[in-house]
Amino acid sequence: MRRYALRDDQWDRIRSILPGREGSVGVTALDNRLFVEAVLFRYRAGIPWRDLPERFGDWKNVHRRHSRWSKSCVWERIFRHLADDADNEYAMIDSTIVRAHQHSAGAQKKPAKTRRSDDPGAG
Repeated sequence: MRRYALRDDQWDRIRSILPGREGSVGVTALDNRLFVEAVLFRYRAGIPWRDLPERFGDWKNVHRRHSRWSKSCVWERIFRHLADDADNEYAMIDSTIVRAHQHSAGAQKKPAKTRRSDDPGAG
């Protein structure tokens, strides 16, 4: 599997709601999966559209299609669909990810010795 590519189970979750699929109204897209992977690659790698690898096709066409999908709320539909059936794969947090500060072991906190600026005794 290529880096940044969709796994088959991920693709199966969204393929039925994308425009341009077989049997839907309008033009059938050549390869929706390749297009979605191109967009994911672009955002995950943090590159400009012009730097998309050639395996994704002409970057101008990918950008144009991305813009169309954005204007017609396709991306929003995909996000809503995925949010309805979230697998929480990336919401897991444990001590291998989040480290506690060395001073967070539960020691008694000392009260602050500063005065508020509106305190009449401050000076």
